[in-house]
Amino acid sequence: MRVTIIGGGILGTAHALEAIQRGHHVTHLERETEARGATVRNFGLVWVSGRSEIELDAALRSRELWERYGEHIPGIGFRPAGSLTLLRTPREIAVAEQAVARTDAAVRGFELLDPDRVRALNPALRGKFLAGLHCSRDAAVESRQALPAIRAHLDASGRYDFRPGTEARAIDGRVVRDDRGARHESDLVLVCPGAAHGGLTREIAGELPVRRVRLQMMQTEPLDEPLTTAIADGDSFRYYPGFAGSALDALRDNEPQDPVAHDQRMQLLCVQRLHGGLTIGDTHEYDEPFAFDVSEGPYAYLVALVEEFLGRPLPRVRQRWAGVYSQCVDPQQLVCRTEAADGVWVITGPGGRGMTLGPAIAEQTAELIQL
Repeated sequence: MRVTIIGGGILGTAHALEAIQRGHHVTHLERETEARGATVRNFGLVWVSGRSEIELDAALRSRELWERYGEHIPGIGFRPAGSLTLLRTPREIAVAEQAVARTDAAVRGFELLDPDRVRALNPALRGKFLAGLHCSRDAAVESRQALPAIRAHLDASGRYDFRPGTEARAIDGRVVRDDRGARHESDLVLVCPGAAHGGLTREIAGELPVRRVRLQMMQTEPLDEPLTTAIADGDSFRYYPGFAGSALDALRDNEPQDPVAHDQRMQLLCVQRLHGGLTIGDTHEYDEPFAFDVSEGPYAYLVALVEEFLGRPLPRVRQRWAGVYSQCVDPQQLVCRTEAADGVWVITGPGGRGMTLGPAIAEQTAELIQL
């Protein structure tokens, strides 16, 4: 089949990889010279630990696919590093204890560790915490390297045509017209627009059940020692549905967040890049119009928190940025996937799970439409 894919982010690229693996020819359009949205403005975490029951199988499958891709495409930078959620209060420990007691704890790779075992697993953590929830199934990829690496792999097939700096303007039947005047005749069109809910997306699919979410993050200079796992704080329990339960209810009711963390809807996530720097975040903003600048308060809060866990000053922060991702408003859906016309599908809205679930979402699309 001739497949035209619109959108060069993680969903578009994962669908291109799936189509090429199934023997098809892909023309891949990206309006920028390189993906610049949420796909490259994230942690690169393949985050199994906090997924809800309806997400868990897809997250585990996606992690399996990422690991497989990493074996054949080394530039992705896949590593099964796992994660540690560092706990500072007894109520946070109670949430972790409840998670470890669940029937799916082994599948998620959960284990509750005392401080000595945390430090044995991740010696860089020499600071203050009471315990750590280890998830051995969490992993990481290099978000800024993964897509170019995948495209280079696809190009070697001889059936992949990536066209950067090319914006799709119209879809007539299964013919895509771009802003360079070219027409792309297709058997199938997949539109993966990321957070661009207007324009062509709205024209072909109308108002979709999705919203946009803004976040702030930062990157440090290289840390002079390995951070062997990703790390999170107990506030992350409040944002991941996999931790729902009576212990989390008690935490929310009786232990308010720090005012900065509460106002910015924050959690700590931190992962070390292959070059040694730490990617640290994040905040959540849901009400548009979003600010065009970044606020210093959340950065100062996150720096102090990571330094508390490390027991040492952080390297200098060298980059700060904001990003916007698309989130399906139905919590029962992994993604918003709709057939806008015969042979024309729109796939968007994985939320902050794009890097985690992208490969599995693409596989599900292929099976749904019998690609």
